[in-house]
Amino acid sequence: MAYAAWLSIYGSGEQQRLAAEFVSYILQRAEKAGEKVYEKATRIVEEGKAWGSLTLKGFEKEVEVNGEKHKVKVIDGGAVEEDKGGRKLLRIKITAEVGRVEGEHIVDRVVREYTITYGRYGRDNVVLGFATARADAPGGREADAERYSALIKALTGKEPRIRHMKDGGIMIEYYEGHLEGFRRFTELADAIEEWLEETSRRRPTH
Repeated sequence: MAYAAWLSIYGSGEQQRLAAEFVSYILQRAEKAGEKVYEKATRIVEEGKAWGSLTLKGFEKEVEVNGEKHKVKVIDGGAVEEDKGGRKLLRIKITAEVGRVEGEHIVDRVVREYTITYGRYGRDNVVLGFATARADAPGGREADAERYSALIKALTGKEPRIRHMKDGGIMIEYYEGHLEGFRRFTELADAIEEWLEETSRRRPTH
């Protein structure tokens, strides 16, 4: 239904008209089914309509991570599908400047390309994304992981999970909820939708 809601706004011609009629019909049915059902249906529709409603390039936001404020400025970004070992991956790349906020000033600004790689895993074909903090980044892995967290929170509204590995590495994990946040951006929405649709039909790779 979320995809139909998106088509009702961003589709064209007959496709857009049919999608709008379908969404209207579903909402009418949901309203008759009760308040909770209607609220859930409305939320899904609003999420769908939000896909592609924002632009990555020029996006700016201030967020708080680990008790510190960060300013995020996105320069550019996009998403592409890749095949690796028989697994269909979605690689999201975002170039951004991330700096700490101290009073009225932005300090420790770092501009670099951040890469998040999504795949489907396990028997349930669960959507998971991963990134690795770089040791050669300014401030080392910890600072890089914090900048990753600030960027993702700014774009999706949710912080990723940070995992400290036994070898000293830091893994950053993302879930389907983060992907829903990424879908709000026009540069990412189409690639994400295509990848989700294609991989949902595939047999999970363990």
